[in-house]
Amino acid sequence: MLLKKHLSKIIFGVMVLLFIAGCFIQSPITQAVGSLWSLLPPVVAIGLALITKEVYSSLFIGIITGGVIYGISSGSGVTGVFDTVVRDGFISRIADSYNVGILIFLVVLGTIVVLMNKAGGSRAYGEWASEHIRSRRGASLATFLLGALIFVDDYFNCLTVGSVMRPVTDKHKISRSKLAYLIDATAAPICIIAPISSWAAAVSGTVKGVNGIQLFINTIPYNLYAILTIVMVVFISVSGMDYGLMKKHEDNARRGDLFTTRNKVYPEDDKPQHNKGKVIDLIIPILLLIALCVTGMIYTGGFFDGVDFVTAFAECDASYGLALGSIGALIIVFIYFMIRRVLTFNDCMDSIASGFKQMVPAILILTFAWTLNAMTSLLQAGPFVSSLVESMTAVKILLPLILFLVAIGLSFATGTSWGTFGILIPIITNVFSADLAKTEQTGVIPEMVIICISACLAGAVCGDHCSPISDTTIMASTGAMCDHVNHVSTQMPYVFTVAGVCAVGYLISGFISNVFVVLGVSIVLMAAVLLGIRFIENRKSSKDQLPSR
Repeated sequence: MLLKKHLSKIIFGVMVLLFIAGCFIQSPITQAVGSLWSLLPPVVAIGLALITKEVYSSLFIGIITGGVIYGISSGSGVTGVFDTVVRDGFISRIADSYNVGILIFLVVLGTIVVLMNKAGGSRAYGEWASEHIRSRRGASLATFLLGALIFVDDYFNCLTVGSVMRPVTDKHKISRSKLAYLIDATAAPICIIAPISSWAAAVSGTVKGVNGIQLFINTIPYNLYAILTIVMVVFISVSGMDYGLMKKHEDNARRGDLFTTRNKVYPEDDKPQHNKGKVIDLIIPILLLIALCVTGMIYTGGFFDGVDFVTAFAECDASYGLALGSIGALIIVFIYFMIRRVLTFNDCMDSIASGFKQMVPAILILTFAWTLNAMTSLLQAGPFVSSLVESMTAVKILLPLILFLVAIGLSFATGTSWGTFGILIPIITNVFSADLAKTEQTGVIPEMVIICISACLAGAVCGDHCSPISDTTIMASTGAMCDHVNHVSTQMPYVFTVAGVCAVGYLISGFISNVFVVLGVSIVLMAAVLLGIRFIENRKSSKDQLPSR
């Protein structure tokens, strides 16, 4: 019994020891930069988070591990370790303008959510939704559909959908872990196949010599992870099927426990102070936020200086745009609620501090995750993985599958999908440089180039989707007000299910470069896997319900 209780910890310890042994075999620690050592900090952080169920200390230990490795490698000693962790890690990441923009957006959004709750808009919406959304299935589908509508940016998607749908899913006894999954499984997968989104802008700027938006649109049908994840979300929402640890959380939610293991850091949802709030008091702030955030993003891309809409989106600064738009929306929401006389000026000002408090857990985890990413950057994890991929390109027929798997590993370890495809896509363009040179003359992008870039994007989203240190995963936990480790652990079996089907699809694509065959076979296989899991779960339920002799 004792062995079984500590089995996961033993396995993790053995895996870390084997990984460290592999690091020593590959290179001495004094030459850790650009070697296997560069991946040790995220391995330690992620493993500890999953084992201890405590994310803050796990991330911090991962950061310290990175600082120690870099200090030994650079010969800077003990003082060098602290310089690396504090100056090159925490301070540099918190001072980064892009990160500051995201933090401002978080705090402002938290404030708007508190305002809507105080004004009674969330309560009124919950009452309206209870009349129109009458089942768990309807609540799950409504969450997915709202996420699909907010396709411009994944951060914005996660936090907005969570704020709006949390009262509805709570009423229908959907666990916070399930809500976090529905949010997370919709946000990035929708954004990565939406031609007008911050993700499309990021991808379109990574390939030189071709039309970036045209290339992005061509990758959509081959982005198996995004498409199959959406298929899975719809199937699970309609069928009500759950498996793995998620089933335990959902069973507990049906009995009234929405959290299973509650994170005490998250405060209780603010209760409305006014009963005269209406549904419009939730709809207007959300619509304002969407409209002004989109306006802010295209403004940073030069739309109001004569640049066309698509180009402005492609060249926007998402962080700055979201900060601009959210601050503008907050000012108007203040004025709106005071004109409506549902909130006083003091109520509005008090909401700023309350909104900040609601976002403290997300800010802490994001800061640790960004700092851990700084450690892997200092240790040059990206170039190390790049060299591995370049050495594998000799077998081009397996390249889509290889890129998919490598992208998953890199994105999972670093917690960034944008950084992952930013590293891997230039490698793909180098491998197919001769084919891409002809594109400038013919205007036709080779099918294998499209498949390989799609595999890279799919793997980046997949690894990011299940990584505890991913900012999108953190945002989904925050939007659902769900324990972060609970969200990651319940989501992983679902991610692995889709990833396994995608691996088969990309293996097929290396032999048959036809979108109808690859996508068709993948969807059919995904449906067969889901039906098989449902059959197994139903049999388990039937056995559990049989009376004992």
